[in-house]
Parts: sequence; C-alpha cells; structure tokens
Amino acid sequence: MKRLGLLGLCFALLLGLASQSEAATEVRMVGDARVHANVWSHIDYTGWNANGTRTGDPTTIWERFRLRTDFIANEGLKFRLGIRVQNRIWGNDTFTVDNPTTALDVYQCFLQFKWPGTNVEFTVGLQDFDLPMSNPMLASSPVLGGTRVAAAAVAIPVNEAFMVKGGFARLLDTNKDFDPTTTQVADEFDAYFLTLPITLQGFAATPWAMIGVAGRDAGYFTVGTGSMRNSAESLASNLFSAGIYLAPRNFSNVQNPYFWVGTSMSVTALDPFKFYADVIYGAGNVNDRSKNRRSGLFFDVAAEYTGLDVVTPQVTFWYATGEDSSTTNGSERMPSIVQNWGPSNSFLFDCTQQMVNGHMALNPTGSWGFAVSLNKVSFIKDFTHRLTFTFAQGTNSPRALRNANLLAGTGNYVQLGRDLATTENLLAINFDNEYKIYENLSAVVETGWAHGNFDKSVWGRRFVNAANGGDAWKVAFGVTYRF
Repeated sequence: MKRLGLLGLCFALLLGLASQSEAATEVRMVGDARVHANVWSHIDYTGWNANGTRTGDPTTIWERFRLRTDFIANEGLKFRLGIRVQNRIWGNDTFTVDNPTTALDVYQCFLQFKWPGTNVEFTVGLQDFDLPMSNPMLASSPVLGGTRVAAAAVAIPVNEAFMVKGGFARLLDTNKDFDPTTTQVADEFDAYFLTLPITLQGFAATPWAMIGVAGRDAGYFTVGTGSMRNSAESLASNLFSAGIYLAPRNFSNVQNPYFWVGTSMSVTALDPFKFYADVIYGAGNVNDRSKNRRSGLFFDVAAEYTGLDVVTPQVTFWYATGEDSSTTNGSERMPSIVQNWGPSNSFLFDCTQQMVNGHMALNPTGSWGFAVSLNKVSFIKDFTHRLTFTFAQGTNSPRALRNANLLAGTGNYVQLGRDLATTENLLAINFDNEYKIYENLSAVVETGWAHGNFDKSVWGRRFVNAANGGDAWKVAFGVTYRF
C-alpha cells in the first residue's frame, strides 16, 4: 500500500512540475472505469480450466481503472502516460481487505511528434497496436491486434487518399540486456510492419505486411495471451506447430523468420449497404525442420445495412485453414501472436465485449462459420441492444488435435471449445444491452449461451461428458464510466 501511495505522490508531483516549469505545456487527462460481475454456468463448456485441473467459480466481481495523461507541448509534440489497475477481482490482489497488494502498471508510454514543417508523425514507445481490419464490427486482427507493443512507428501522408505507415516492434526480449551466461543467445522476437492505407470515395483498402524474427531462446511458452485466465493460450500455441513437442525439441535454426501479408477492403459506395473483407496469409519457421513449420490462410467477408434508425442488421462469414492429419509435416493453421477477432461482439470470441472474461475463447484459425446480428437496436432513448447468433465448425483433422493432446497433454496446446476438429461445431447466442444513465455513465448487461458438439476421440470421455452435462451460460452486468 505504501508503494501505491508513493507512486501516486510521484505522479502528482510530475503533474505539478509540468504545469509550473513549462507554461506552454498543456496537460490533458482522460480515463475510464468499470465494475462488473460475471455469473457463469459451465464456463469453457466443462466448468474447468483448459487442462481440467481447476474448477471455475460461478460468480466473480471484476474491476478496472485506467488513466491516460497527455503532456502536450504543441500540436506537433506530446507524451502519453497511461496507468491502470487492470481487471482485478474483488477480494484479491488490490481489492483484498485490509492488506492489498500493489497492482498498478503502465500500459501506455510513448512520445509522439511531427517532423517540423510536415505531417510526418512518429510514435515511439509502448503504444496501442492493431494490424488493419476492414471494419470495427470484426473487432481487430486475428494476427496481432487489440493489444500494446513497444514500437517505433512512422506515418507518412502522401496525399488525401494514400498514406504509408511502418515501423519496428520488439515483442519479446526474455533476458533483457544481459543473457544468463557468457554465451549470447537469441532471446528476442522482433517485428517489422508496413501498411498502405488507400481511401477513395466509396472504397477503402489497406494492403499490409509484417515480418517477424523469432529467436530460438525467447520465452514463448511463458507468455500467456488472450484475456481468459482459465485458458492455456500462449505465444507458443499461437506461433508454433504441435511438432515443437516432438524430438528434437525447439528450432534447429538460431533465428527463424515469420511473415504475414494481407489486405482489408471496405465498399460503402452502395450506402446504406456496406461490404467488408479481409484476406491474410501467414507462415513461420519455413526453413526449419518440417515438423516445426506453420502456415495458413484466413479470410472473412461481412455486410451491414445502416439505413434503418432502430436496427443495423449485420452478417459475417469466415474461413481459416486447419491442421491436416500429420504432425511431422508441421501446422496448416495461420500463425498468430495476439488474436482479437470476432464478428458483432460474438459470445464465442475474445473481441469487443465490454466486460472482461465474458467469452468462450474460440480460435478463429482452424475454423469456419458465420454470424448474424441485429445491432444498435433501440426503441427507447439511450437504451440499445444487440442480438447475435454464431455458428462455428472446425477445419482441423481430429487426428491432428488428438496427437497434439498426446504430445503436450490435453488442454495444454489445443483446448476443447477453443480448437475445433472437422467433426465438431458450436452454436452461440449473445444478447447485449446498454443504458446510458448519463452521457458518460452506462449500465451494461451482456448475456451469452453456447452449445458444443465435441469429439470424444479427440478430448476423451472425461472432458466431453463434462461438456455434455449442460450448456454454457453467462450473465455479466455492471457499470462503465468514461471521463
């Protein structure tokens, strides 16, 4: 508690010094807070965590607070500092009675400036990052999106219709500035990215590419991704094939390249009919042992009709390649880093839910499906609703998932309900509601139902029998405040 108070005092002094020492510096602060309860039945279909060793609580209360402060010297120069108490549970961590632990961290920390006399903008430091997607109704990228990275980025406007964006990001540096012995090891995972946004009347497209350099000794297995605490999802499961568990373990090369190429497209020329599409191909470890290689394709198409005042109908279809029956020839799923894709706030995906840990964590790679949604439904002022139905089917060979479970243990590399075989499918419905008590204060209720048809030959009787014991239900309710 003393550490938290000291940090708050230092932050207050920093604000005071900024306002006194430089009269021209403007300080702007914005933020948000949310408090909500999640009530679950059969979380993850089984009621257990990924590998079936722990049981989920039926009710958990979460709280998050974020504060973003901009120190603005002029319209071409500013520094952003964002701090947060990130998704902590009442009764634990910061919210433990009388003896809390400190859970305050920095989640944004970057310098942003324009080159004098131009509109070329540089952003350097810990910043929000999303690879291009065609429309926010699909959330963010299935490769790397909805997260933050330490990066140096530049945006160069060429004209009103065309811009060049690019940069470098260090995603992982396991040993920091010194390796543990006198032998240097490749413990970094770096990325270089380029996007080319094109905006015309009634049409927009963003071709893009990203190259990753993956060091053999970086700690991929120890970095969890995704928001679900009960998931075994990690950088290793997202980037590597199941062949990584076969002898000999690890890469044969000290460093391996990864690459992704794609484009996002939107057509609004037929407004109020609007159409969207994304196509992505990715590959990694292509020059390593065949068992370690991974490559695959993902695409989506979506449409919405925005000509009605009381509802916006939306429909989405997606397809991604899945594993074949062999583990020794690598993986046929597109590699990813941090996924944040999902159509129309679907209950199946970690996407745009306002309440944390309120989804079923379906992997968009290795699956296909569709979603139909009635969005922005409103018959009463300040009271909106969304109703979404989602169907998903696996594109992975049952034998591939079964072998992965034999090699890594059930739920450690692939997970029931997250990774689907061709013999499995999911149905889900979510009904989400928001009432604006004030302009910046909302009461939110998000509900979800999901049913899965699972293959016992992949997951075993224990997991499938538990999933067949009842469908998954969720009710999340709380308040959100923005200032």
